[in-house]
Amino acid sequence: MRKSITTRYFYSTAILLLASTALMGFIQVYLAMGFFRAQNDSDLLHTVDNTVRILREAQAEQTDADERLARITREVTLTSRASDNYIFVADAYGRIILGSTSESSEYIAENYIDRYLPERALAGAYNYGEYTELGTLDGLLSGRFYVAGKPIRSGEGAAVAGYVFAASDSDFMGAYMANLISTFILAAGMMLMVSSMLSIVMASRMTTPLRRMTEAARKFGGGDFSARVPVEGDDELAALAVQFNNMARSLEQIDSSRRSFMGNIAHELRTPMTSIKGFVDGMLDGTIPSESRDHYLGLVSQEVGRLTRLIKNMLDITKLEAGEYKMNAAVYDIWESLASVVFSAEQRLEANRIEVTGFAPVRTPVYADQDLVYQVIYNIVDNAIKFTPEGGEIHFSVTTQKAKEGGTVTVGIRNTGQGIAPEAIPYVFDRFYKEDKSRGLNTSGSGLGLHICKVLINLSGGQIWVESKEGEYCEFFFTLPAAPDQKPRRGKER
Repeated sequence: MRKSITTRYFYSTAILLLASTALMGFIQVYLAMGFFRAQNDSDLLHTVDNTVRILREAQAEQTDADERLARITREVTLTSRASDNYIFVADAYGRIILGSTSESSEYIAENYIDRYLPERALAGAYNYGEYTELGTLDGLLSGRFYVAGKPIRSGEGAAVAGYVFAASDSDFMGAYMANLISTFILAAGMMLMVSSMLSIVMASRMTTPLRRMTEAARKFGGGDFSARVPVEGDDELAALAVQFNNMARSLEQIDSSRRSFMGNIAHELRTPMTSIKGFVDGMLDGTIPSESRDHYLGLVSQEVGRLTRLIKNMLDITKLEAGEYKMNAAVYDIWESLASVVFSAEQRLEANRIEVTGFAPVRTPVYADQDLVYQVIYNIVDNAIKFTPEGGEIHFSVTTQKAKEGGTVTVGIRNTGQGIAPEAIPYVFDRFYKEDKSRGLNTSGSGLGLHICKVLINLSGGQIWVESKEGEYCEFFFTLPAAPDQKPRRGKER
């Protein structure tokens, strides 16, 4: 079964909390044991010092030996009971000669008399001045005890006269540690429970944007590109949501462009197909006389050729946007393209009684791709015919601007009519832009043709722009690189 991010986050957090709690508990127990051990060693050494002091004071008194022994025994017993410790007094060889326990009411613990302290304990006290351990003194004691001992010396650097050891039962520490651990487990359990609840809440809040993105992505997969992810906060998830929404907007625009593109492709292909159908129908129904059929078959052939070039140009634009298009530039006369477009539109011009002016071909060579330039001129002339009122005029102009290095040829195509509104001019060449009020006589344009013109002219190394006076005219201009001068070669001098 697939685990969600919330579940994985909860498990990861739980494992981290358990490991951290266990480590913290171990450290706390270790430190508590160390502190308890140090505290007991300090208390035992203090008891040992008091016992050594009692022995030295009794030794200094000028009294009978039995009285001194009775006093020592009494005070050692009182010290043992007051500190709740075992006290052992041994001679220089480690043989216990005096002992007292906190449990016994008698002044001597008979079980320990004449027994010997372990040699390692004696060696530690002798060499280091004191000795501590947690153990049984090699079985001398009935259980684990905290043990501390010191040697008895009559003065600094004097020989060891004996040893004093004190022992404290470690059962108290066990009870203390058990209570400490149980308290810790209870506190840790409550902390883990609260942390788990907070972890679930935090994981849910953190994964909410991801769930929203998943839902939006699901809608995208179903074709709904309007879904958006709410942006909350300024963290990494919020930044991801912003980028996701940007991607969604791009996808929505791409989808809208795709839909418009399909419609515009149909528009661009419909025009030559309409011309071809008109010529063929005219020949079939006898509208076009038989003696004129060759001429119109030639026009049909031109339209078919232009249709083929149009489809090729559409594919070329796709390659251009993908960075794969290679332009086939060559030197040719720009008037060839202008004449071809005008002749192919002859019937439409005559049907609308549109007068063509400025059409005075003078060889003007340019360096460009002839098929691309033809498409540009055709689109502009096609728009001009659409938006020129009946009885209007379409004017052509071609001018050349010389320069030291090459030059430019400017082509102008102007038509009378309503023109373009000033506020629409900046958007005329935008892809798929359609401004219903800009060319009032005909609003059936798709908005693709002029964008194609801009792409093709830019590819050819030129510029395109429009000038218009609303209610009077509209004129499109584009420039192309002029053909380089072809200087004749000089013959050899004789």
